[in-house]
Amino acid sequence: MKQSELFTKTRREAPADEVAKNAQLLVRAGYIHKEMAGVYDYLPLGLRVIEKIRAIIREEMNAIGGEEVSLSALQDPEIWKATDRWSDEKVDVWFKTAFKNGGEVGLGLTHEEPLTRLMTDHISSYRDLPRYVYQFQDKFRNETRAKSGIMRTREFTMKDLYSFSKDKAEHDAFYEKAKRAYENIFARVGIGDKTYLTYASGGSFSPYSHEFQTVCSTGEDAIYVDDAKKLAVNKEVYGDEKVYEEMGIKKENLKEEKAIEVGNIFTLGTKFSEALGLSYKDAEGKTTPVFMGSYGIGLGRLMGTIVEVFADDKGLVWPESVAPLKYHIVSLGKEGDEISQLADALYNDLKNAGVEVLYDDRDMSAGQKFADSDLLGIPKRIVVGKDAVNTGKFEIVDRASGEVNKAERAELIS
Repeated sequence: MKQSELFTKTRREAPADEVAKNAQLLVRAGYIHKEMAGVYDYLPLGLRVIEKIRAIIREEMNAIGGEEVSLSALQDPEIWKATDRWSDEKVDVWFKTAFKNGGEVGLGLTHEEPLTRLMTDHISSYRDLPRYVYQFQDKFRNETRAKSGIMRTREFTMKDLYSFSKDKAEHDAFYEKAKRAYENIFARVGIGDKTYLTYASGGSFSPYSHEFQTVCSTGEDAIYVDDAKKLAVNKEVYGDEKVYEEMGIKKENLKEEKAIEVGNIFTLGTKFSEALGLSYKDAEGKTTPVFMGSYGIGLGRLMGTIVEVFADDKGLVWPESVAPLKYHIVSLGKEGDEISQLADALYNDLKNAGVEVLYDDRDMSAGQKFADSDLLGIPKRIVVGKDAVNTGKFEIVDRASGEVNKAERAELIS
């Protein structure tokens, strides 16, 4: 990708209507565009980050037996009435509209109800269980006040997985696998050492649910962390002595931290299966409701958290696993000169070798190019200037650490 061919432009100043660091930097760097409060578009570089995150999550969900689907955003009110979640008094973030020929319809804020109904066509016997179904799907939540940039929006993409098990024991075994998969996801995107399995108030069939909270100075949640055990509790259960017995930790060992919730997992039990008629016949022919769980991660929220955790006063800093591209070639030459020709050749070599590279071939000053490179946050910057022409070695600058190394062309390509 050549920067001269990228339609997006960087900005010197943060937008006046953005308070959150993640939105300020992502807009300035040309990764996202704000349509209105709580609604953002993902531009070429931003979309590449989202797709890297999606690929990591997909690999981990497939590894624990997940089957991917894509459900409709339009929601039938009748199934939500069956679970008593259609009225605005019970769920206050619905976006609702109407068909031209009459009748209400909603825009999905989560998908327990439609997927449970769908599975009534596919689960009837104990031989059909367990099943683990997930999707990446746009959700719509009519938040009174959208805030925190891309971390709390009115339209967002969520990975939601739903488990369907014969009983609580089978569910619990998968629940533990899901915990490990989530830990793998957060480690792979670079925030594993800052993310804690956090006990929260319970689901339908369990005294506790679990959040994954990433410690960050700009976080809006308060959690209480046991560093040695890599566990935490949130404010809801901080005063509950039973939670400390279950976790095997002592309250006096906890320290308060600000954090951002990046994922959650819930035991749903039979709440939705009973309401919507999802049951199976066991080996003796007895009809039993399916035991369920749900597991969510917001892709934009995770991207925004990565920005909040790693960005510095110069701009974005992407972990290599989710960076839009691995290398950023910055040419200090003028069109047609030796420097420019060397940069062109290096770009073509890397591109042909399958390396993800952004090439700043624009006619701008070195200072402007370096400032933009810092703002974009690509992990490695390759500087092509007079020194590279004279010595055959390129300066490689690590965006996160600032460490500078030198490498020859063949070494870079290999």
